[in-house]
This record gives sequence, structure tokens and C-alpha cells, in this order.
Amino acid sequence: MAGMVVELGYAEGWDLATRTPWRPLSAEAARERDAAGLPYVAEYRTPGREAPLEVRLVSWQEHHVGLWVYDEQGRRTYEVDYRLLDGDRLLTRRARRWGYAGPEVPEFDAEASRTTVTLFPDGRGRLVQEPKGSKGGSMQTTAKVTEEERWMDRPEFGGWPVLSAQLHGSAEPVAVREMSVARPGADPECEPADRWRAPRPGEAGPLDALFRPGTRMTTSQYPEMTVVEPVRGGTLNVPSGLLGIDCPLDGKGPRLTVAVPPGTYPLEEARIAFGYHCPWDERWVDCTETAAVRLRVSDSPAASWEVVMAPEDDPRLLDEGEVYCFSTDGATGAFADAQEWGPLQALFDRAMGSGDPDAGWKRTDPLSMFLARTREPSSGAELAAFAVTSDGGHPVWVGRSADGDVVGVVVLVDGMPALAAP
Repeated sequence: MAGMVVELGYAEGWDLATRTPWRPLSAEAARERDAAGLPYVAEYRTPGREAPLEVRLVSWQEHHVGLWVYDEQGRRTYEVDYRLLDGDRLLTRRARRWGYAGPEVPEFDAEASRTTVTLFPDGRGRLVQEPKGSKGGSMQTTAKVTEEERWMDRPEFGGWPVLSAQLHGSAEPVAVREMSVARPGADPECEPADRWRAPRPGEAGPLDALFRPGTRMTTSQYPEMTVVEPVRGGTLNVPSGLLGIDCPLDGKGPRLTVAVPPGTYPLEEARIAFGYHCPWDERWVDCTETAAVRLRVSDSPAASWEVVMAPEDDPRLLDEGEVYCFSTDGATGAFADAQEWGPLQALFDRAMGSGDPDAGWKRTDPLSMFLARTREPSSGAELAAFAVTSDGGHPVWVGRSADGDVVGVVVLVDGMPALAAP
């Protein structure tokens, strides 16, 4: 690859399925999009080679730059995900490499070796090696990288290094020849189904629908579900005006907080009814389960939903479909007055551990996800603990009115069903 000439073309988008540009751009048009922060792609090719060398997606408004490197068979072999942080510096958020045993092995084959490096702005890093892909085991360790490998300055337009040349060990300069217009590609009037986009964080889904009786919903497991009347689970007093949401089992917290007007608010459970055929005894079984729990702050409808984040959470670091959460090792969460979280959590431990009746009450309704409630005597602040269906991370969603006021705080007990087709 020494002394090779690379042709550089631009387009609005990239079709990952066909490896072709979508809506080619002149260099000047791409420069204008770069200055405006609008997404565009840069394609690097060598004359006579069918597959591109590499393709870069630049979207400054989304704080993202992505890179795919291709081999001669047209398979993606290397990915880099950069995030624009800290002024004009780019964090190498993730780098992944695939190794294929031969030219006939399909792209992203399950047995292709994989190496993934994930880096964080605070200096942490994780290295995961999977010599046999998803068919074998993995080894995880700390990624040891220099600050120069972790960060890079934001390049000027057209000033990116040709990474594919570095990966192939070229020590010679690479001559980049800018094309007037990128090569023809996908139909410009028909957006590709597999168009490359910047990662999009997870979204709330139709949370309001879970509390609207009669709404028809569906999942892959239960195609016909119907929302029934929400169940009142008591009330929660938040005299400080700061609601905390976290797991009450770890002695920490709360990681997530939401400011609300001081007061006492209803606790509600969204219930959803469905049926299924039991294969063991050929019976049809009707069920009603809780889909979500809510602290209802207002009767006003939610005009928008947003995920609750802690001060240290940075949405620019999120990957596709990711959201920030509270974490639990005991499938439990809680709403509580954040300023009295410590005393309330200690009372919860007493109520659940020893059954101390003076510490709080336990669940009496076997169908309810609310496990217990405790009250701090001097302030009147309360904690209400609820069950979720699994350990791990659970996002918290805050609904806001058209004026931006908080109308409710919701935690899904399990996954989010979809609205059924009308």
C-alpha cells in the first residue's frame, strides 16, 4: 500500500447493505454541511478496487463521528466510534476489530474473532477479547491506552487521516485526491432501509398509554393485550420537593432525583390484561399484570417524556438504544424523599428484614408491585419500594406538561409493549 492514491468523495448518507453512497455531494456542499453540523459521509477508495477502503460518518450536531474500514471482500473489519466532548476534542469511545478466517467467511460471522476497546473520559477503559466470536468464551480486562490514543483534536474539514492505510502497515505518505462528486450510488429519491445513522439513545415509548384503560397493546410474546384501570397503591409524601429514585437495598443513593413541588402524591400501577394458551393442560389462561409504576404529580397529560439522569451522566456517550438507569441487584426500586433517603432506607431494611411493624408496612395485595412503605417520623418523608422483574439497570422517565412542569415519574416493571395496530 506504499505510495497509494486514495480518492475521496462525499455524500449525504451511506447504504450499509449495498456499500454505496446516497445523494452524492460536491466537496463544497459537504464542507457547508460540516460547518453547519449536519451529517454527511466521506468515502475513501482506491482505483480498481470494488470495495471502499473506509467510510466516515460525520455529524457534529450529534457529537458523533463513525468509521468503518472494509477489506477487499467488502466486509467491515474495523469500527471506530468517536464522540465530540471537551470543546473540540474527540474521545475514541469504542474501537472494534473483526478477524475472518478466510475470504469466504461472511461479514460479522458468529465465529469471527472480535476485539472491543471501550473508553471513558475519566481515564477508565475496558478490553474484551473473543477469539471465537460469540461461539466461544471471552476475556475482559482493563484497556491500557495513552491519552493520545484516547483523545484527538477535531480535524479541519477533509483533514482526517486515512486509518485503513495505518491498519495495513503503510509507512509511506498517502495521496488523497478529492473527487468533484462522489460516485453514483443508491437511488437519491429512496432513502436506504439500512442507512447509516449516528447512534440514537433509547426513547420512552407510549408510557401514557399504559395508564389509559382500553388501550390495545402488543408484544412478540403476547400479541393481544389490553390496558385496564390503574390501581392506586397509596400515596407518597415528598416534603423536601426532591424525589429520589433508586434501589433501596444497597445502602447508597439515590442516584437519580427529580424536583417536584413539596407535597403528597398518588402511587399508581399500570395494569395490563392478556391471555395465553397453556400447553401443559390445554387451558386458556387469563392474566393481569403490572406493567409500570408511577408517582402521579399532576392530572395534566404529559406532552413529552425524558429519561432522568444524574449530574455525572453525559448523553453524548450513549450508544444506540441506551439510556441511563438506576441499578439493582435485588430486582427492587423505590420512590422516596431524597433528602431523607438514608433514614428511610434504614427503616426499609428493618421492615423487610425483621418484619418490625414500627418500621413500616409490607405488601398485602399479592398482585401489587409495591413491596413496602416507610415514614420518617419527624419530617413525614416517605419511601415506597416496588419490585421489578429483573436485576440490572432500569430507566426512570419523567413526563412534562407543555409548560415543562413535572406531571409524573414512571418506571417500567418489565419491557415496553407497543401500541397495537388500529
